[in-house]
Amino acid sequence: MTALFTPLALRGVTLPNRVAMAPMCQYSAGPDGLPTDWHRVHLGSRAVGGAGLIVTEATAVVPEGRISPQDVGLWSDAHVDAWRPITAFVAAQGAVPAVQLAHAGFKAATHRPWAERRGGVPDAEGGWTPVGPGTEPFLPDYRRPTALDEAGIAGVVAAFATAAGRALDAGFAAVEIHAAHGYLLHEFLSPLTNHRTDGYGGDRTARMRLTLEVARAVRAAVGESVPVLTRISATDWVSGGWTVEDSVVLAGELAAAGVDLVDASSGGASASASIPVGPGYQVPLAARIRRDAGVLTGAVGLIAEPEQAEQIVAAGEADLVLLGRELLRDPYWPRRAAAKLTAEPHWPNQYTRAF
Repeated sequence: MTALFTPLALRGVTLPNRVAMAPMCQYSAGPDGLPTDWHRVHLGSRAVGGAGLIVTEATAVVPEGRISPQDVGLWSDAHVDAWRPITAFVAAQGAVPAVQLAHAGFKAATHRPWAERRGGVPDAEGGWTPVGPGTEPFLPDYRRPTALDEAGIAGVVAAFATAAGRALDAGFAAVEIHAAHGYLLHEFLSPLTNHRTDGYGGDRTARMRLTLEVARAVRAAVGESVPVLTRISATDWVSGGWTVEDSVVLAGELAAAGVDLVDASSGGASASASIPVGPGYQVPLAARIRRDAGVLTGAVGLIAEPEQAEQIVAAGEADLVLLGRELLRDPYWPRRAAAKLTAEPHWPNQYTRAF
């Protein structure tokens, strides 16, 4: 048995292997952010293909938290009903269904990537006014956000917690908090985007406050048996921005708040970041956080070959490998990898769940 195809226990859930489908926006939701047959096929095919953990795309906790009007959500009972057949199918294939709970902050209300126009969507075309730590837009053609006051911040925390409770009703067995890529929680973390002078801005402790409040609220909402993951941008790749050293501190605080695994991505707070993209370019970030914070981590970013993924887990650089584009190209990558690595993975009909 190779390292990549050993089980991973996270609280009351045991993943059958260390291969996860990374969250990837599809911009294909139905009216009002409802998932559709597209999502059942998209997520279900990767479960059939053998990934141990299937993480949805960024799933908005409130309507104004969507990146685009075509993003999925989990802010109503109608969403719960729409997600149930999807999570049931994923689980029936032996994979663990997880939802990434998200709020896009000042990157909300934008056109989806293949639209004729870029930037902010006007109200007349289904857009809305986004929110953020301040009033500066991410880019000049994005919509200008409204700065959240403390009541608004409390509402965000409550929305994450409520959505986490709905996630369990919808059949998800794990939740991931999206605190990366320049979206709302990352906007509060990064000194590039958070210029507040109240209790949610200033030094690193104050900038971490919102993310940690969300983590504690989500943990309380799902109970002690449900795994909680958090995706972070481990560095902004910009001088004066968020750093991997900051992420080590944050990871320790997240673990104390009840987070079980830190999914280490990077970037997104600045359009001018110089990112050294290449095979496995973010793996050292996951390795550093795992070593220095003593927490479980997930590695993501241009991981393409089975041998590469196996080495990451075997060398202790990360506990989980998340694949994005490779699983878009080949939903059966895990089964192909198992054959190439001469592993003999157990493909269960149902993942192990102790709650």
